[in-house]
Amino acid sequence: MAAQVPQDARLDIIVNGAGLSGIAAAITFALHGHRVTVLESAKELAEVGQSHSPRSIGKNLTCTQVGAGLQITPNASKILQYFQLPQSFWDAGAVPTVLSVHRYAGPVLARETDFDKNIMSKYDAPFIDFHRVDLQQALYQRAKELGVVFAMDQRVSKVDLDSSRPVVHTKSGSSFEGDLVAAADGLWSATRESFLGGTQDLPKPTGDLAYRIVLTLDQVADEPELREWIKNPEVHFWIGPGSHVVSYSLRGGTMLNIVLLVPDNLPPGVAKQEGSLEEMRELFKGWDPILNKFLTKVEKVDKWKLMHQAELPRWVNDKSTLVLIGDSAHPMLPYLAQGRDGLPALERVRCADHNLGANSSIEDGAVLGELLGAITSKAQLPQALHLYESLRKERGEAIVRETFKQRHDFHLPDGSEQEARDVIFKSQFEKQSAQGAFPSRWTCPEVQPWLYGYDAVQQVHEALQREPLKDS
Repeated sequence: MAAQVPQDARLDIIVNGAGLSGIAAAITFALHGHRVTVLESAKELAEVGQSHSPRSIGKNLTCTQVGAGLQITPNASKILQYFQLPQSFWDAGAVPTVLSVHRYAGPVLARETDFDKNIMSKYDAPFIDFHRVDLQQALYQRAKELGVVFAMDQRVSKVDLDSSRPVVHTKSGSSFEGDLVAAADGLWSATRESFLGGTQDLPKPTGDLAYRIVLTLDQVADEPELREWIKNPEVHFWIGPGSHVVSYSLRGGTMLNIVLLVPDNLPPGVAKQEGSLEEMRELFKGWDPILNKFLTKVEKVDKWKLMHQAELPRWVNDKSTLVLIGDSAHPMLPYLAQGRDGLPALERVRCADHNLGANSSIEDGAVLGELLGAITSKAQLPQALHLYESLRKERGEAIVRETFKQRHDFHLPDGSEQEARDVIFKSQFEKQSAQGAFPSRWTCPEVQPWLYGYDAVQQVHEALQREPLKDS
C-alpha cells in the first residue's frame, strides 16, 4: 500500500476530466490520502456491457466508438499493475504475440515473433490491447474504492485563480474550491484557457485524419480467414504513400480495432464528419487484399481530423494552484500509441474521452500523484509541482516530436527515400532483434527502451533522492 501523507498535509484536489490522465492522477492522489473530486462533463461513463458491439451502441454512447482500441505499452501497464486493478480487467485484454509491418500492397517488411514474451523479458510488464471502456471502467471503479468523488454533468466554464485557493466554475452554476486544480480535460481544455489568462489556444490541424473501425467476429462470420485474424491477437501495420493503417485485436480476440490514417480532406473548421464508405475503400484500392476484405465488412465510419498544439513554456501557474496533465499539457498524435488525436469539442460534451491516448497520460497522473504523495506539509506543494514539470515536460515533448518522425517514416511516397527505408527493414528481417536506428519505433532498439522502459514510480523515487522536498 502506498504511504499516506500526514493528515495536516492532505490536499483538496479538483481534477477536471474523467479521461485516462484524470482518473490515473485521481487514483494516485487517493492512494496517498489526498481528498479528490473529479469533475466530468459527461452525464455518465459508458458501461462495459454497453459497448460489446458497434451495433449495440445507442445515441448516448457514441464515445465507445471513438478510439475504441488502446494499445497499453509497458510504461503504462506497469502503472496499472501498481494501481492493483482486478484480474478481470487483465483478462479483458488481448496480448499480441506478433508485431508486423507490411508494405501497403501486402509484403511483410518487418516481423517480430514472440513479441509478447520479448516485451515481458525486457520490461517486466505486458504490451496489452484493451477496449477503451474496459480500461476507463476499471480505473473508475478503483478510484471510487479509494474514496474519489465523481461529479458528473459538470462542464467547466472557467477557473478563478486570483485567490489563494482556486475556484472551478461549471456551466451548471456549481462551484468547487480546493488547494489544487489538475487540468485533465484534454486538447480542447477549458482549464488550459484559464491557465493562459483567458486566451483561446485552439488546436491546429496536422494534415492527417483518421477513420476508426471496430469489427466483431459476428461481422466476419462468413470469412474464416478474417475470423482467425481476429482470434489470434497480433499487431499489424501497413505503410504506404501518405497513409498508414494499424490493426489489433481486442477483448481476448473477439473484436478487431482498425485505424486508417490518411491525408486530411475535411473542410476548415470541421473536426468530425460522417465518412463515405466508397471514398474510404477507394483510398486503399491496391493495398493488401486482407485489409480490403476487412474494409468490405464496415457498415458505417466517421472521419476525425487529427489535431495538435504548440508546446507551452510551463505547465504550472505562478501560484502553484493549477497544473496541466495529459493532453491539456502535451497533446500527441496517436502514431506511437502514447497520445491522442484531437477529439472535437462537440464530442467531449457527450463522453468522458478527453484523453484518447493512454500511455503518456497515465504516466503524467502517476508521476504527479507520487510527488504529491511525498509531501509532508502543504508548503511543499510548489516544489512538488515544479519537480513534476521538470520530470514530465521534456519527456512529453520529446514523445510529441517522435510521433511526427514516425509519421514521416510510415508515410513516405514511393521513391528513393522509401527504397532506402525498406532496405533497412529487410536487412534486419531475419535477425532476432533490430540493430541501430530502425524505421518502426515500435521495435527500434534506440527508441523502444526509452519509451517502454520508463518507470514512473522509480523516476519519482530517484528525483526525490536528488532533490528532497522542503518547506518553501
